Amino acid sequence: MPRLSEVIAALDVLWPPERAEGWDAVGTVCGDPDQEVSRVLFAVDPVQDIVDEAVKRGADLLVTHHPLYLRGTTTVAASTFKGRVVHTLIKHDIALHVAHTNADTADPGVSDALAGALDLRVVRPLVPDPSDPDGRRGLGRVCELDHPLTVREFAARAAERLPATAQGIRVAGDPEALVRTVAVSGGSGDSLFENVRAAGVDAFLTADLRHHPASEFMAARAHSAQGAHSAQSAHTPLALFDAAHWATEWPWCELAATQLDEISDRKGWGLRVHVSKTVTDPWTAHAASAADPSDPLGAPN
Repeated sequence: MPRLSEVIAALDVLWPPERAEGWDAVGTVCGDPDQEVSRVLFAVDPVQDIVDEAVKRGADLLVTHHPLYLRGTTTVAASTFKGRVVHTLIKHDIALHVAHTNADTADPGVSDALAGALDLRVVRPLVPDPSDPDGRRGLGRVCELDHPLTVREFAARAAERLPATAQGIRVAGDPEALVRTVAVSGGSGDSLFENVRAAGVDAFLTADLRHHPASEFMAARAHSAQGAHSAQSAHTPLALFDAAHWATEWPWCELAATQLDEISDRKGWGLRVHVSKTVTDPWTAHAASAADPSDPLGAPN
């Protein structure tokens, strides 16, 4: 069996920590470099439910996408929920390793996995990494569909292919407009609106879209379409698809597990690699509005 330090070295080749954003907190949170690793669990969030699953599975290493301590801490007391996570991990000799923004921009990375889950063909990064001479790394991906779908149909595909959450898929745009090209970005993506606009795609799927940025983006798009000379441009406004944050990043866990499996086979490690299917999206229920959205009376007084 490999030592933890050997497994981490392999993971750092996949997602070099130096490629993480300066504000990020990636790398190994806890774990003895000399301990042996036989079983690995991948998950999005380092929360207690996931740690308890790692204990139950007998995992020696937990790899998560989200950091445990993004902004640092002054205590790991078990009286805090994050401190309890640390205590549980150390008590059961489970190491924790984080690959966050360095996995977002990797080739392949988080958005490649998202595109794969949606059966999209990746064309290029949405925001290319200038340090990559091959132009394959970067944030988000610009993709093509194998055949055009309406906004309504693509929303249904996303709802079917991504893990089920209480939120489902929220949509902004004409439900009957055709979608041929899509930009995707796992996790929070409304900071990328300018890049999406410059990419000239028909749709953008991401998570955590806020009211004002989304409203202003759609309003600017509608204004641009009204002034366009092309009839096609005027009738294919860009659509927004807002999925749950956890759901857009969970496909990366499967991709990452496959990558580690391949490394294990090549090196003869015999690792048993698992992906947690525990839903750690914080939202647990959804109540649809009862009012008819086409009601001319509009919002209640």
